[in-house]
Amino acid sequence: MNILLEKKKRNEVSIGSFTQLKTTVAVESMARSGLDYILIDSEHSSMGTEFISSAITAADAAGITPLVRINEISRRAVLHPLDAGAKGLIVPAVETVDEVRTLIQYAKFAPLGNRGFAPTRDGKWGTDEISMQGGTAYMENCNRETLLMPQCETRGCLEHIEEIMAMDGVDGIFVGPMDLSIALGRPMEMECAEVTAAKKRVLDACRKNGKLALVYANGAEDAARMAALGFDSITVGLDILMVLQGYQKLVKDIHEKL
Repeated sequence: MNILLEKKKRNEVSIGSFTQLKTTVAVESMARSGLDYILIDSEHSSMGTEFISSAITAADAAGITPLVRINEISRRAVLHPLDAGAKGLIVPAVETVDEVRTLIQYAKFAPLGNRGFAPTRDGKWGTDEISMQGGTAYMENCNRETLLMPQCETRGCLEHIEEIMAMDGVDGIFVGPMDLSIALGRPMEMECAEVTAAKKRVLDACRKNGKLALVYANGAEDAARMAALGFDSITVGLDILMVLQGYQKLVKDIHEKL
């Protein structure tokens, strides 16, 4: 089950977080927190295919939806997480419509794309209920339930957002507000007019096409603001920073009591 899709159907906001710690224990622990999904981040960490596959398996076992942020637009980078059972891909630094067309070819089965077929973990090697209905049922389910979401964090992606969101095979967009603010010449000014207008433009394009709108938020208050704007899903925080901040607070509290 893809919790992001299920919550969108019910008009509920889904909540997720990034993991970079490269341990399945972190994945399982985050699942116990009540998060809806975990975003396995291979863009800003040195994760390899084997760990990504293990993290996806751990997320599934713990009942949380696994998404993967890949680190390049290549057939290998797209295919391996999907075959391992990722329920969605976030693709950073997208600039052009042609890049998105390439991603659709890699990520979606025919007739939408040209994803390669093999009995793999995402279909339980052909033994899950849908796979046993035949190849057509399996491929249709993957195209419907496996999310392809470019990341809007460049001026190029923003300038083409309406065309990108109208493309069959694109399931949503992930707004990276920090890099987008840099691209717009207003670094880290999250509430400035330019960044606010960019978020609204993305949201309008998503609503027009019935696509998912995801965004990164810095904390609970920021997440609430993004939900109020109309984002379907909020990705909050990063496991490494949560560990750091938790220990900082603990040490500070201890010193205050000494």
